[in-house]
Order: sequence, then C-alpha cells, then structure tokens
Amino acid sequence: MPEISSNEGSYGLKIFRSSLNILAHILIGITVGISLLFSFGRGTLPLGTTMLHIVLCVIGFQLLMSEAILSLCPYNGWSNYLRLADKKRAHTILQIVGSALALAGCFIMVLAKSVNFNTLHGQFALVAMVFTVASMFNGLTSWYAFELRKCLPGNLSKITHIVFGIVAYAMSAISLCYGFNKGSFKNWASPPFTYTIIAFTGCFTLICIITPIFTFFEKSIGCLRR
Repeated sequence: MPEISSNEGSYGLKIFRSSLNILAHILIGITVGISLLFSFGRGTLPLGTTMLHIVLCVIGFQLLMSEAILSLCPYNGWSNYLRLADKKRAHTILQIVGSALALAGCFIMVLAKSVNFNTLHGQFALVAMVFTVASMFNGLTSWYAFELRKCLPGNLSKITHIVFGIVAYAMSAISLCYGFNKGSFKNWASPPFTYTIIAFTGCFTLICIITPIFTFFEKSIGCLRR
C-alpha cells in the first residue's frame, strides 16, 4: 500500500472527516428524496410549475452542487481515488449541470408569477441565483488560472470563486428551508417532520461548506503573506 504522508492529518481526524462526508451524503439523499416525493407523490403529471420548480432547484442546488463541492473535499467516498485533474473535471461538470437545472427551476417560477421576490424564500433565492451565475463565470477564470496568471493572480480568481460558490450554495439552502416552512409542505409532512428536514438541510450544508471555508482562509493568508 502507498505510504500516507504525515501532513494529511491523524488517523482519527481522517475517520472523523470521512464520517462527516458520509453523513452529508445520507442527509442530502433524505432531503432530496423527500422533496421529490412531495413533488411526484400527488400523482399529477405533467408536473405543475411549482412542483417542477422544486424538482429542478432541489436536484440542481442540493444534489448536484452539493456533490460538486464534496468532490474536491478530502476523504469523500466516490471521488477519493480520483486524480486531482479528474476531481476538477467532475466538479466542473456537476457545477455546470447543477447550476443550469437550478437556474431553470428559478426562471420558470419567475415567469409564472406576476410578483416576484416578495418573500424571504424568493429573496434568498434571488441572491443564490446571482451568485450562482457569478460563480459559473468566475469558475472559468479559476479553471484557466495558470494561463491568465499574467493579468490575473491565480489565487485571487480561486478565492473569489470559493466565496461566490459558498454564498450561492448557502443562500439556496436558506431559501429551501423557507420553502419547507410553507403551509403546503407542512400540511403534507407535519410540522415536526418539517423541522427535522430543515435541520437536515442546515446540517449537510454546514458540512459541505466547511472545507471551502478553510480553503478560503488558507489561500487568503497565502496571498497576504506574499
């Protein structure tokens, strides 16, 4: 077996981080599954605008973008043995597809309503949309950081990409929690179960953004020391 370098952390820390990633995957699966069950469980096909909005946004933000973030995290099950270049490719593909689905889900709801962004659910969704678009475009400069190093510091593009991604993802989670808190879902799931799903959403969101937050501080400190 290959020797594990000492700078990768202690055995206990590795087990802890691996366990957190497993927990995140479980909570993501439960939350996305419940959302899809709520959308498809009424037996009405084709889906109405609201239900299609839920399906696209939850798959885009909470499933694919969660996996995009976790794909770059250490000790993440499915991406752990991928080469760094392949991890970046997986991250890019998941982010692009997830962002496209999420934005499509948001736009169909915007077009269907005469008044938009007048609730906390909608306002947080608007912030998530803006930063999702910013993160996608900024991701290009981050991907080609080496080629653009003469006109744009590599770490700067990566730092801003991390910040935009964290904000977009966190705002989408908050918006989802306000969506769960709506009467239609509460009546379907019951208040105690609703609060449990909200707690699950908060928990896996926090787990997913831990590594990007640490990476942000590490790269920021590195830039300041230069």
